[in-house]
Amino acid sequence: MGISDERREVLVAGAYFADLIFRDLPGEAAVGRETFAGGFEMLPGGAFNPALALHRLGNDVVWATDFGDDEFSRHVLAGARAAGLDESGFRHHPGPLRSVTVALSYAADRAMVSFQDPSMPRPVDELARAYRPRILVLPELRYGPGVAATLGAVRATGASVFMDCQDVPVTLETPTVREVLAQVDVFAPNVDEALRLTGAATADDAVAALGELVPTVVMKRGGHGAIVLRDGRRFAVPAVPVRVVDTTGSGDCFNAGFIHGLLAGWDMTRCLAAAVACGSAAATSPGSRGAVTVGELSAWLAMVEPVTSI
Repeated sequence: MGISDERREVLVAGAYFADLIFRDLPGEAAVGRETFAGGFEMLPGGAFNPALALHRLGNDVVWATDFGDDEFSRHVLAGARAAGLDESGFRHHPGPLRSVTVALSYAADRAMVSFQDPSMPRPVDELARAYRPRILVLPELRYGPGVAATLGAVRATGASVFMDCQDVPVTLETPTVREVLAQVDVFAPNVDEALRLTGAATADDAVAALGELVPTVVMKRGGHGAIVLRDGRRFAVPAVPVRVVDTTGSGDCFNAGFIHGLLAGWDMTRCLAAAVACGSAAATSPGSRGAVTVGELSAWLAMVEPVTSI
């Protein structure tokens, strides 16, 4: 890939997943028992979700991902094409490249089991030089030898790094994690992820610990809304009360709302309000089907309570 003269707004670099979502469950699934769900969907997921949500908000998005010739790849590729996503970042491989998640969706949270065929994604610094994005979005916490240097090379292109956490089994004491987070501009874990990552006793302590490493920390708190810590200042906003159908894509849509605000030059309070609006809206439909369009955003923002300084 060569170096482009055109700077793109957002580059989402991450694997697709086909999400098999079982919802309206009568109770928690238990080993040795069969549970029948009241609803089921097979939807595109994984990094498709933030790419779709940002695209619906009117942002210029490139999604860099890999597909095989298996049924899960074909399903998500068809969904990406139907949504009108830019295909320039897609790579196609002969043979299967399966990425699938079974999600048991409950009103407050979900349980997931995933499988992924091994693959070798393109280095994100190579992608950043090719697309020159304003923001690189990484849907999970990446760590290991060379990752911090790679993210440093991404930032040298002029890109900011936005990183979600996902349920990655590491702590701040895992080698290279602190060094990686020091190369991240915005880090967006949920409250459980932040507590596990930091070992802190409270959400406030977890945000403070992460704020020593990352300039902007955005903590998702589910039905309790969200907190942002930026340059020592904290802001909080409650969630929009909605009838929750499925939370599988809510975090990704939350991220998209925040990134949309950053690209528009909004202040932290409005970015946080947009994130909560988009995350709350997504919970009203399975997967990312509820991702708001740019034309719908104002109505959802009007439902968000005022952001408060804490």
